[in-house]
Amino acid sequence: MPTYAYACTHCGHRFDAVQSFADPALTECPECGGSLRKEYGSIGVTFNGSGFYRTDSRTSVGTGEGSSSSSKSEAKASPAASSSS
Repeated sequence: MPTYAYACTHCGHRFDAVQSFADPALTECPECGGSLRKEYGSIGVTFNGSGFYRTDSRTSVGTGEGSSSSSKSEAKASPAASSSS
């Protein structure tokens, strides 16, 4: 279940509430009874590891074929193939 951040518009009290998607949004501050608003922060998404490059989804400028990551994998495959013969 997601956690939502709320802030009171009257007293400034801030808190988090774990709610289902189907639950209605909270409207009353538990401290003073004032009105609440949901706070939205940045999304915690990080891309770790290899393969997450800006140019991965773009085509090569000169050839018009595939992405830069496919040319990297072809370059890695050729030295291994030549050393095994």
